[in-house]
Amino acid sequence: MTRLTVDLELCEGYGNCIFEADDYCELTEDGVVRLVRQDVPAADLARVELAVASCPVSALQLENR
Repeated sequence: MTRLTVDLELCEGYGNCIFEADDYCELTEDGVVRLVRQDVPAADLARVELAVASCPVSALQLENR
């Protein structure tokens, strides 16, 4: 299974990821992304990949387990 991760040092709170995968990402009151889910099943992989690609600071990554 693929796992979604976020580097909070890089996150600037643009929120682009939320438009693509709001069931995986949300913005905190501090304006950074919090992951709601990390394990990405194959059925969701394409849109989570879009969320990762949409991050202008590359704070999101997908890792294969």
